[in-house]
Amino acid sequence: MTGSPMPKPSSVDLAAAYFPGSHSENEAWVRAEFQAVLDDWFGWRKGLFADDPRVSTRTDRRSGAVLHERELMSQRLAELCDALTAETPTHTPRYVGHMKAELSLPALFGWLAAMLHNPNITSREAGKVGTVIEGEAIAMLAGMLGYDPDQAEGHFTSGGTVANFEAVWRARYRLDHWLSLALYISEATGETLDVFAAAHMGWDRFRALWEAHQLSDEVLRRYSAAAGNPADVHRRISTASGRDYLGPVVLVPGNKHYSWHKAANIFGFGEESFWSVRLDAEGRLDLDDFERLVLRAQGDGRPVLMAVSVAATTETGEIDPVDRLHDLLEVWERERGWRIWRHVDAAYGGFLCSLIGGPDEAELGPVAARALKAVGRADSITIDPHKLGYVPYACGTFLTRDRSRYAVSAFDAPYLDRPELGDGKWSSTLEGSRSAAGAAATWLTGKTLGFGPDGMGALLAETIRARRQFQAAVGAALPFVRFLEPSDTNIVCFAVADDGDPLSRSNPLTEALFAAFHESAAFSVSKTTLGADYATQRARHVAAYGGVEDAAGLVLIRCVFMNPYWTAPDIRARLIPEFIAFVRAAVIGDMPTPRLDHRSVA
Repeated sequence: MTGSPMPKPSSVDLAAAYFPGSHSENEAWVRAEFQAVLDDWFGWRKGLFADDPRVSTRTDRRSGAVLHERELMSQRLAELCDALTAETPTHTPRYVGHMKAELSLPALFGWLAAMLHNPNITSREAGKVGTVIEGEAIAMLAGMLGYDPDQAEGHFTSGGTVANFEAVWRARYRLDHWLSLALYISEATGETLDVFAAAHMGWDRFRALWEAHQLSDEVLRRYSAAAGNPADVHRRISTASGRDYLGPVVLVPGNKHYSWHKAANIFGFGEESFWSVRLDAEGRLDLDDFERLVLRAQGDGRPVLMAVSVAATTETGEIDPVDRLHDLLEVWERERGWRIWRHVDAAYGGFLCSLIGGPDEAELGPVAARALKAVGRADSITIDPHKLGYVPYACGTFLTRDRSRYAVSAFDAPYLDRPELGDGKWSSTLEGSRSAAGAAATWLTGKTLGFGPDGMGALLAETIRARRQFQAAVGAALPFVRFLEPSDTNIVCFAVADDGDPLSRSNPLTEALFAAFHESAAFSVSKTTLGADYATQRARHVAAYGGVEDAAGLVLIRCVFMNPYWTAPDIRARLIPEFIAFVRAAVIGDMPTPRLDHRSVA
């Protein structure tokens, strides 16, 4: 008997089914599933080697000493649980502060199940099932991001910072190989070394030269800055090129995450090597400035280690023109032979690719949609399931387009070097031991909610609509709230300013409003300051209300509408008016001076 097809769930249905509920509405079912996971775990332990001796008898477990220790654990556990009730309540839709929100149920169930078994996915020996789960989860994410799941490679990390480091490591591996070979040829033949051309030669050219000169790994290592003495190799490059070699540069937009500064320090490039690309009036990477910096690097004889673009910045949520950047780099590759590593930092916005190709794609806007469709053209990508994937911390992911791009320097670990380990990733990850919990949480999310337009895409589209509805309502009710434009995602920022206000007056007003939020339990928001990197966007924002830039930065209140319960109309109907009332009271009625005068009150 064939029944009627199941209707497609709405975003409200998805939020109701896949999350605990802002008031634990799914408590009974979640308790039952948690118990089922525990039952399965206990049953597995009891059934495995059932004839082995027991560690303790019932009498042992009832002894005074054992009961005392259990009572101590119970007391301390109760203390911990009580202390955690004072933690920031990020599950409530009243929390719109940072890039964290409610956890999804499949993520919780997957995380719990994997944590109980505690596999270490450093290798297949230490994580027989966990490594398989990781590979399948990587394939699901790869498909969402625009990679071919059968070709893509990657692994889970502790977060986006480490994932970005992984990209730098692989970009350096490629550049070091190409430059090492060119240095060998220069020293062997006396030809002048063109550092920029050599460092971007590509693998086809590399292999041809390798075969022509009949080289070996052992020989090439003597010309490698990564495998040998970098100071000596850089000195030899300077001699071969006839100019001082100052090392590679990394081009990152001004909206970059702080992890890139860490990478400069850790990889020994120096912060000077990370060149900041100017942002345009919309807070996105400026392509003209990017081209200027590449030509400057060429003129200085400095290779471009990688070109970074950002898919949803951590500050304001803008999405860089990934498509236009890749267009430019692909033209250069065809016409000039420059192969520059392309990395997309999609730690936050990567999951928005789930909207592509579905009925909600228009929610992104044409500029953002085109950019996200180009993410899969990158050599490598960072994405954080512990952000818009609703997975528990700490869970990041690093992916490459194929296995060749995943290649990196090998390290020996004799205690792991055994044939049965197969393709374990212990030698190609910056982190050694890695938990399977994040991979399992992501895997179960992908297998249930799914990373397509009807699952994760429908849910995230509704959070963008919620942000838009919030922005429209607040803007109409409170003219002195000045929203930063554009807003590509579910993040929105605003300042408090009257017509013609200088930043020297607007910034203290915004700071005072943030302090009022901070002192109240009504809503949780965050704060950011746009500095010199955002000069063009900041000027555009201030000019929109006739303001004056007489301060070093623009202070903004930042709201992140990623909580899944914002999909519910009742939540919006209740909370948006409350937010408006709070801001009106804080700015006009109850907040100490300085405050706005009444001429701008609706």
